[in-house]
Amino acid sequence: MKDYILKEIKTNDMASELARIGFDSTYTERGAHKFEYKNIKIYSLTPPQANILKQTALSVGADCATHREVITAKIEKSDCILGGSISQLKKIAQKLSFQPFGLKNLGEQIEDFLLPQKQCRTQIVGILNLTPDSFSDGGEFLDYDKAKEHFQYMVDSGADIIDIGAESTRPYSTPVSAGAQIERILPILKFAKENGINVPVSIDTRSAEVAEKCILEGAVMINDVSGLEYDPNMADVAAKYGVKVVIQHSKGEPQTMQDNPQYDCLMDEIYLKLKEKIDFALLKGIKKENIIVDPGIGFGKTRENNFEILRRIEELEGLGCKIMLGLSRKSLLNMPDETNEMKDIFTAALNTLAVENKVDYIRVHNVPLHKKLLEVFRV
Repeated sequence: MKDYILKEIKTNDMASELARIGFDSTYTERGAHKFEYKNIKIYSLTPPQANILKQTALSVGADCATHREVITAKIEKSDCILGGSISQLKKIAQKLSFQPFGLKNLGEQIEDFLLPQKQCRTQIVGILNLTPDSFSDGGEFLDYDKAKEHFQYMVDSGADIIDIGAESTRPYSTPVSAGAQIERILPILKFAKENGINVPVSIDTRSAEVAEKCILEGAVMINDVSGLEYDPNMADVAAKYGVKVVIQHSKGEPQTMQDNPQYDCLMDEIYLKLKEKIDFALLKGIKKENIIVDPGIGFGKTRENNFEILRRIEELEGLGCKIMLGLSRKSLLNMPDETNEMKDIFTAALNTLAVENKVDYIRVHNVPLHKKLLEVFRV
């Protein structure tokens, strides 16, 4: 009996694989779509919508999973999972354009999901904590001279952005007044301006007052761990000055967020909450291209939650915004007694997954180590 050789193909470049076996070169790109698959979750369809979607999927050889009571119409809404090759999904989208119940719009959104994958150059966001109580380096850079030296060090080490914060939002931390934050941050912004440092500066704050003062001194990004919820004026400030804003997912306030956080469906809840925040930001006048989302590693998450986010981070691409991930030295490493140097090594190891999954920004304490990591990936 002949011993056949089989191997599963794991690649995002099926066109090249087809070319290697002598596939028709005039049809390679289109042919590749028959071998590239996606599973898309679609939320809250009515029974008629879900039934039509399922039948349309079956008509092209794809499939669609719905709630078991969709066929009886005993439920008002059903989430659906549509799965098939890119080629099949395009056909489904086209067929939906002729269907009632608003399904033409759904077809257009499915087509948007099938656009070519983004080309991503992961950028390094260096962390400068001007706080006495940050979880990994609290107090280390509270002194102005040490702070400016570390700022310059990260610039020289190749940071793409430097994120400055003067309020710790670690678990069980307490709020810091806007005045105190401004007093700590502005001298560093002035130092950067006086020395002609052009590396963009982000401000890690929940305060609209702090954000506005820092923007006027040259900051170009706001990193709000509350996702525009803590200060009702934050979205207005970001829209007014046209700066980038990082909208993070958090569950609860820093004082309580790690008190037994629970989720029914982690990635769904993060995705839908971030979608809600994006819609709010757009309504306030913030441009879509200025919005960055962050799933909030360690902000109301268990260690298991954090690793699930890391494994499934690509799912957030469906929000249509760039993605930031901040896991540097955090508790998911499970290394409370190790040195920061050791934590940085394991942080870099985990961030290889972020880079492989095309995360746009990685927020880190150790800039030179991650600079070397990205150099390896860019060979």
